[in-house]
Parts: sequence; C-alpha cells; structure tokens
Amino acid sequence: MSKLEKDKPDIDEGMVNVSQKELNLLVTNIIPTSKYFELRFDNMQSQINDLKEGQKEIRQEMDKRFEQVDKRFEQVNKRFDQVDKRFEQIILSIEHLSDKLENRDNNLRSFTMRMFSISILISFLGVFGVFLKLFKVM
Repeated sequence: MSKLEKDKPDIDEGMVNVSQKELNLLVTNIIPTSKYFELRFDNMQSQINDLKEGQKEIRQEMDKRFEQVDKRFEQVNKRFDQVDKRFEQIILSIEHLSDKLENRDNNLRSFTMRMFSISILISFLGVFGVFLKLFKVM
C-alpha cells in the first residue's frame, strides 16, 4: 500500500460521494461570506439610524412638553405675584383700619376721661354740699 492510501480514511458503504461542485455549494451556503456580513452590518446600521431618529423625535416632544411646563410655571408665578399684591393690599387696609381704630380709641379715651372728670367733680360737689348742710353752713 502506498502512503496516500494509508492516510485516506476507509469509506463505508453508507457514505455518499460528494462532488467538488456540491461540496463548494454546501460550504458557500453554510459558511457566511463577507457579503452576508455586509448585509448584516447594513441592517444593523439601518436599525441604529432608526433608533437615533426615534430618539430625536422623543427629544423634540420632550422639549415641547418642557416648554409647556415652563409656560405653566410662568403663569403660576404671575398668579403668585397677583396673590402677593392682594396680600399687600390687605395688609395695608388692615394697618389703615388699625390706625382708625387707634384714633377712635384715643378719642373715646379722652371723652371717657372728660366724663369721668365731670362725674368726679359733680360727686365732689355733692359731698361738699352734704358737708355744708351737716355743718349748717347753708
């Protein structure tokens, strides 16, 4: 036996003989070619581009929503400013009212003091008259 025949495996009767053409066709279909990988990478790049485009749209929508929220905050700030002005007006009116009440109290206090002084004077005169009658001065 020659050396080639020794290295050659024994072929069973159940094995099918495959021609070189069929073997090349099988290898081509089983092992991916560079064209296959290019198609896959193009597909992946397309998907990435679609994702990026979707992110841009989402960002634009978010920006619009944030602009709306900013506008609402501006409106709320304006309303708070109006409420602050109203409270300032209320505080001023309360101070004005307290000044009026203070003036009224002062006026009433002075009137009360005058009336009290007059009543004390009348009482004193009454007591003095009683003393004069007791001592028969009158």
